[in-house]
Amino acid sequence: MELFERLWQEEDGQDLAEYALLLVLVSLTATAGMHTFADSLSRLFHHTSYAVVKHHAQYE
Repeated sequence: MELFERLWQEEDGQDLAEYALLLVLVSLTATAGMHTFADSLSRLFHHTSYAVVKHHAQYE
């Protein structure tokens, strides 16, 4: 029982756990942001290529 009380009161590993959780949160946020950015960039290229083809077809 004394071991559990000592483990409960010690805070030596607490900083490492907090940094690990923060790293996970930042990684998940960055991954979600990259996915959204990639979708937006894909739509931009699609609409741009459509506009170029449409514009080019008017002059043929």
